[in-house]
Amino acid sequence: MALSFCGNDATEKAYSVEGGVLNNGCFVDALNLVPHVFLLFITFPILFIALFIYWVLAFITKSIKLWKFAAFKVGPKHLRFCITALLVLLYGLLMAVEINVIRVRKYVFFANPQKVKPPEDLQDLGVRFLQPFVNLLSKATYWWMNPLIIGAHKRPIELKKIGKLPIAMRALTNYLRLKDAYEDQRVTEDPDRAPSIWRSMYRAFGRPILLSSTFRYLADLLGFAGPLCISGIVQHLNNTSDAKDDKSKVCDFYFGVYFMSSTELLQNASVLAVLLFLALVLQRTFLQASYYVTIETGINLRGALLAMIYNKILRLSTSNMSMGEMTLGQINNLVAIETNQLMWFLFLCPNLWAMPVQIVMGVILLYYLLGYSALIGASVIVLLAPVQYLIATKLADTQKNTLDHSTDRLKKTTEILKGIKLLKLYAWENIFCDSVEETRGKELTSLKTFALYTSMSIFMNAAIPIAAVLATFVTHHFINESGPSSSEAFAALALFHILVTPLFLLSTVVRFAVKALVSVQKLGEFLQSDEIGDDSWRNGDMSYPLDTCKKHFGATKAINRKQPMRYQMDNYEHPTRRQMRPAETEDVAVKVSNGFFTWGSNLSTLSDINIRIPTGQLTMIVGQVGCGKSSLLLAMLGEMQTISGKVYWSNKNRYSVAYATQKSWLLNATVEENITFGSPFSKQRYKAVIEACSLQPDIDLLPFGDQTEIGERDDPFSALDIHLSDHLMQEGILKFLQDDKRTVVLVTHKLQYLIHADWIIAMKDGSVLREGTLKDIQTHDVELYDHWKTLMNRQDHELEKDTELDSQTTLERKTLRRAFYSRDAKNQIDDEDEEEEEEEEDDDNFSTTTNRRSKIPWKVCWRYLSSGGFFMVFLMVSSKLLKHSVMVAIDYWLAIWTSSKSVEMGESNVTMWTSGTNSTSSDAEHIPPTLESLTRSTLLCLSAIGVISCITPIFLVALVPLAVAFYFIQKYFRVASKDLQDLDDSTQLPLLCHFSETAEGLTTIRAFRHEARFKQRMLELTDTNNTAYLFLSAANRWLEVRTDYLGAVIVLSAAVASICSFSYGLPAGGLVGLGLTYALTVTNYLNWVVRNLADLEVQMAAVKKVNSFLSTESENYEGSMDASQVPEDWPQHGEIKIQDLCVRYDPMLKPVLKHVNAYIDPGQKVGICGRTGSGKSSLSLAFFNMVDMFEGRIIIDGIDICKLPLQTLRSRLSIILQDPVLFSGSVRFNLDPERTCTDDRLWEALEIAQLKNMVKALPGGLDAVVTEGGENFSVGQRQLFCLARAFVRKSSILIMDEATASIDMATENILQKVVMTAFADRTVVTIAHLVSSILDAEQVLVFSSGILVECDSGPNLLAQEDSLFSVLHRVHTILTADLVIVMKRGNILEYDKPETLLEQEDSIFASFVKADM
Repeated sequence: MALSFCGNDATEKAYSVEGGVLNNGCFVDALNLVPHVFLLFITFPILFIALFIYWVLAFITKSIKLWKFAAFKVGPKHLRFCITALLVLLYGLLMAVEINVIRVRKYVFFANPQKVKPPEDLQDLGVRFLQPFVNLLSKATYWWMNPLIIGAHKRPIELKKIGKLPIAMRALTNYLRLKDAYEDQRVTEDPDRAPSIWRSMYRAFGRPILLSSTFRYLADLLGFAGPLCISGIVQHLNNTSDAKDDKSKVCDFYFGVYFMSSTELLQNASVLAVLLFLALVLQRTFLQASYYVTIETGINLRGALLAMIYNKILRLSTSNMSMGEMTLGQINNLVAIETNQLMWFLFLCPNLWAMPVQIVMGVILLYYLLGYSALIGASVIVLLAPVQYLIATKLADTQKNTLDHSTDRLKKTTEILKGIKLLKLYAWENIFCDSVEETRGKELTSLKTFALYTSMSIFMNAAIPIAAVLATFVTHHFINESGPSSSEAFAALALFHILVTPLFLLSTVVRFAVKALVSVQKLGEFLQSDEIGDDSWRNGDMSYPLDTCKKHFGATKAINRKQPMRYQMDNYEHPTRRQMRPAETEDVAVKVSNGFFTWGSNLSTLSDINIRIPTGQLTMIVGQVGCGKSSLLLAMLGEMQTISGKVYWSNKNRYSVAYATQKSWLLNATVEENITFGSPFSKQRYKAVIEACSLQPDIDLLPFGDQTEIGERDDPFSALDIHLSDHLMQEGILKFLQDDKRTVVLVTHKLQYLIHADWIIAMKDGSVLREGTLKDIQTHDVELYDHWKTLMNRQDHELEKDTELDSQTTLERKTLRRAFYSRDAKNQIDDEDEEEEEEEEDDDNFSTTTNRRSKIPWKVCWRYLSSGGFFMVFLMVSSKLLKHSVMVAIDYWLAIWTSSKSVEMGESNVTMWTSGTNSTSSDAEHIPPTLESLTRSTLLCLSAIGVISCITPIFLVALVPLAVAFYFIQKYFRVASKDLQDLDDSTQLPLLCHFSETAEGLTTIRAFRHEARFKQRMLELTDTNNTAYLFLSAANRWLEVRTDYLGAVIVLSAAVASICSFSYGLPAGGLVGLGLTYALTVTNYLNWVVRNLADLEVQMAAVKKVNSFLSTESENYEGSMDASQVPEDWPQHGEIKIQDLCVRYDPMLKPVLKHVNAYIDPGQKVGICGRTGSGKSSLSLAFFNMVDMFEGRIIIDGIDICKLPLQTLRSRLSIILQDPVLFSGSVRFNLDPERTCTDDRLWEALEIAQLKNMVKALPGGLDAVVTEGGENFSVGQRQLFCLARAFVRKSSILIMDEATASIDMATENILQKVVMTAFADRTVVTIAHLVSSILDAEQVLVFSSGILVECDSGPNLLAQEDSLFSVLHRVHTILTADLVIVMKRGNILEYDKPETLLEQEDSIFASFVKADM
């Protein structure tokens, strides 16, 4: 009978104290109870003091016990010694931690103890990411995520629900950390030496990477426990009968107590099963901890890099952008690709340190099991590794080529979408589509090559372990004259697979490392690119030579506008400000002295600039296209590089500058935010600005008024700007700004506005031709004044004034936009209907607000699969099933063949890891790897469960609750994952757009001095996106921890079931090993089943959008006539008959043209005019069959155009649009993409368009490069290229739709004559937004509300005083006057500006105008 926990009555010395109490085992064990008893009865008010005493006592008692064990020759081979030694280390560590807490917090022994405060983050209720603040158990299991993930099943996860990031994870914090590490490398001896980005990243983020690597080491070491424990279980079960017959076991007694050896414990199958379970739990916990730390660090690095890139963008030299040295695409790649490449490389960093440990440990254990024969197998792996590395290199090269082709295809597609109207009108769709299809063909070839190399890589990954095992077993047979035992064979197979994994990952890590090296190189080049320097341009105290515009890296600070926290913007970079100095005179706002400016070359763009801008006056800058007008503005703003000279700004003006570029620039924000642009909102001022710009009618038509969000490519006002120019001049500039004594500098082509100018600067060939008032120029430069006067006399009536009644204006503007908004509304209705149908199909009588279910769109998935052909679907499914069936059959046969020796499967979790890295690919490449990974992981899990159930049927009892647990885990995760994925996607787009729109509007932002505001916005967007990404990562860790633990329970259940069944003689030992091995694979693949399901659900939304797009009705390109029936020279005369024509943009909308009848003689010059929205532009589209001509017809040279194939019709006509469109490529490609014209014909067209000399001066001439959108040319030059493009075609009919809006009057005057000469015998139809441009037309068609109201020659219509054309001309003439005097019988009744009198509804002048209209 046992009398004590440490001895029994059979041992006489069990209770003896003759040798001293410390030599008695019972007393030593009892002594170790003292600290625990002390802890039960303590009543200290401060818990940490009691804990400190407890740790000290526990450490001392355990140390005494360990000392006595060593004295009595009890060593590491005994279990109790090992356990006691571990406890001594644990208690010592905890005691040290407690001492450090007391030291840091100054508790107990210090006079002024530190007050304990919660972390500053937790004081902010907006911080919801609690991973850094929760306890260790919650950190390991992500228990704090439970409310969010479970709550997502009832209510969608929104941005406000995930809150803000902790301070340490915010982009600003990490940016400052990285910036300090970057700037600390600069040395005064060599200031031009670029700091190392690698070293900066190591200094800023090295510690968490080392922590992650430590976790990875522990996880990998614990990974060896799985196969060894299973091998031990198999060996124990095979030797059970031998162990029962063994009576020679030696018993070790010390202190009268039996001491079990560690070996004896590890020979027990039940103990090994428990150890296997614990090892799996710990291994997966450490692995997920490693993943989380690397992901968090990678996100922090990405946020820091984005902030660094953005700060550099705001200081980037304008010449870099304008000269093509730094394109918008390159900046977007830095933001969207290069930063992600570095982030993903950081994710893989722990593999670099862990792989050598795995390899060394694997070889050591193999040698321990099989001796020298194991080295032969390892040699086979090493010899075949270069083959795998070569395949991986080919994979990387192919992937790069695929990415290049994909980028090229997307670029071409984007250009097509931007210029789709021009492409259709010129019938160039096939040319550009063929170019896209050619690029797509190259991309598909690369994708097929990539698939081939991927298959080879998977094959090698499976074949290398088999080859190594065969070589090892054959060698072992020859050396030992027998094969390995079942346990040795099983362990060897498992270890070989572990050994192959790092070798396979090595190639992948190397591939990512190479990409990271390239990304760092690109990032370094960008950070070292030229800057604009400081903003001394507004301080008036220095010139900044060319060399000072490069590589400025001064210490900088930022302004905190909102001050949400002291960490927010205090230390963020801001341009250095110099001390203010008084200007030379307060009468001059800006002065440039002896200025020579350049865009980055040694040649001066602007030369000998000596100008002054008077304070509080209107200054106009005029000159021909390309003379340097816009460059002069940018030079004053400090955007150009100064070769010599000085720019002075007065104290009053230097901090208050507004700048409007020639090319419109809008933010992705509401209309109100685009107008206020960060200024404090004043309702009265806001309303005044709206009225001055005549925006209210347009705002009223927007879906949500001025709260409608518009984008950088979405400009709903541009079509009306040309009509409102006079209103903007009168109300906006002359009244709103000048009455407020603002200094205004206006660059304009419209010389008729010069009469309003207080000061004029005339430019020519990059120099100032003349400066002064209009009277000064009239006096001192008669020739220039007469030239202007000629142009002004010709076009002094060009400005069209919208003087219609408000109702008429509203009607016209509505007509102009109906098609745009109706199409969007129709698409929205279609989407809503489709969603409603899906909801009805999936309705399960539960409210979606209380029970949100995540579902896989199987119909869309099937549509995606079947798009490749049913045979391919059948082949894919059958090959997958066959593959896994063969795998299971081979494993089962080998288990029987080895006489109860089991083997591991032919795949390792490395393939699953590879599919995980594929998530960095584009959306087009997402779905195939996701489907492949889903099918593989699902079949592996099902086959594993099937094998286990067949070997040990009792396992099915445990499988039921495990299946229930798995169902709820995946159910909650998939809903939360979809929400978080949507948040990540939705927050990433605004961030990328912010970078893009900042780069495009750089000059505007810097002119307004809003750098700090935009930086603050960037930090907010980055933190918001990082928050969503971190929560998504934490949700993935939440899933993987639970599925990993579930997998560990499956392994434990399978092991217990095998042990229990083996006692009844059911499975053979090898089959037990096979079942446990398959159970082990469930742990690897279970979480990927859920992850892939969730990813597939999100990705199938893209397929749904593509299907919706493909179902959109397209134009009918086939006519009733065959193209061969149309004469090759049609139209040979240019005769046009319009018969009872009715046109609409959509069947849902009202007609925009109603029963129009007209006849145009061959070669006639026709003008079409009317108020805004009267239908004149719709008629120009009708000539090309671009609108729905539901009644009537247009006959050109005897052929009804509706019967013609669209390609034939549009290729035979020419049109010049209002907005100039150029494509990336060459000048030759933009003029003649069909490549059917000779060089002489192209030069002739360029000469007609006044571009020949300019193009000849370009490198390459006709083959000179045209950048994306033609950004390397001015807007006016782009319009001239479009004119030349029309001249190249030389068709009998030319349509001109306000083709000269962007060129100066002198050039327009020349072009009008050239057009009349070049097309003297051809029909020219001019859509005239400016009435005076068609006064001499042979025929004028006047439209009103879609009806042709007048048709005659221009002079005849003018002669008819009651004609609408005459009224329009008369009203426009008087409305362009500076002053209107209304008289009656010699008395002045009214006297004011015309726009002021019009605003007075009861004024006589207003009644006159209304009567005329």
